[in-house]
Amino acid sequence: MKSSELRAKTKEELVAELASTEKELFSLRLQKTVGGVTGNSAPRSHSFKQARRKIARIKTILNEKTRESHE
Repeated sequence: MKSSELRAKTKEELVAELASTEKELFSLRLQKTVGGVTGNSAPRSHSFKQARRKIARIKTILNEKTRESHE
């Protein structure tokens, strides 16, 4: 998701998106751990990077919106 799309969302939507992305990252980590044990294929390594960057984008935009409301 692009930053411009995230900026168009409200704080509540961003918080929900953040929670969803954090769950996705947790799920990827779990798949990686369990996949090594059971022999299933582990998730692609770029998925972790994408999820972490998306979380960072959302947190940055939430911080910007918070600063705007305090001014």
